[in-house]
Amino acid sequence: MPPPVTPHPDDPVELIFAPEGLATRLRFALLGRPLIWSSLKWAQRFPESLTPAQRMKVQRTLSSSILTHLNVKLELHGLENIGPTAAVKGPYLIASLHEGIADVPCLLQLPLMMRFVARREIFTWPEIGPVLGKLGHVSINPEHPLGGFRDLLRGAEEILGGGESLVTFPQGTIAGIQSDFQRGVFEVAKLLGVPILPVALTGAHRIWEHPFAPTLRSGVRVGLRVLPPISAEEVRSAHPETLRVRTRRAIKAAAMSAEMPPARFFDPERDGYWDGYKLDIDPDFPSVAHQMSDHRAAFLKGTA
Repeated sequence: MPPPVTPHPDDPVELIFAPEGLATRLRFALLGRPLIWSSLKWAQRFPESLTPAQRMKVQRTLSSSILTHLNVKLELHGLENIGPTAAVKGPYLIASLHEGIADVPCLLQLPLMMRFVARREIFTWPEIGPVLGKLGHVSINPEHPLGGFRDLLRGAEEILGGGESLVTFPQGTIAGIQSDFQRGVFEVAKLLGVPILPVALTGAHRIWEHPFAPTLRSGVRVGLRVLPPISAEEVRSAHPETLRVRTRRAIKAAAMSAEMPPARFFDPERDGYWDGYKLDIDPDFPSVAHQMSDHRAAFLKGTA
């Protein structure tokens, strides 16, 4: 078997969909592809001066049409943690697990006005990038930590100050559940004194397997569990590292519970080592952490 090919962050992206099964291929060719591109072009026609409520309506309309076409079986849990009777009110700095681009339409089904943080390279994707820019999402480069943190802080201050929640993916990668959480999100929460909303999301990696494969599936079961928020008072009084580890462990425990669909697990031999990307392994998964550490040591010596 040839070794997996890891894309480089600066490589041009070609979005390829390979629907699984004859019925899915036919439906995607006749309805799905035209629906995706026409919906993205429709979203580009809106002005950049949308109100938070208008932005929420546009985004939910777009995400609902995609989820409906793909017959995604989305299971929402824990909505009482963000409802009108919730103990901690938003807006929130949302910390979500990350499995793929399909996470976004799933998260948009939460009853919150929100924007997202995305890798800068995604803003260059055909059709998708212009929509992200038009709707005011936050572009960061995780491979440049200082600049990425600055952009995250500025974006969070503006968006949360305007009454919208901001979705972040602390793993910074879609490799798998073993990816560690980066500290920047929790530093920002501490600096701004805002509540953190932990979200466990699993199963979405099977909808579209990009960048590991172009496989596109219909009828996938996705679980989304909203955990109790960490209040602004708790955030202000806790050390960012304490917040990071606490949030990481709570989210991953929920993600691996029996009621959730299976999460994506990272296998470096299958998925590649992603040497051009910032990818740290959670020490709670020691076998993969050691495997990555050994590879990187060999890489630095030029023997990998």
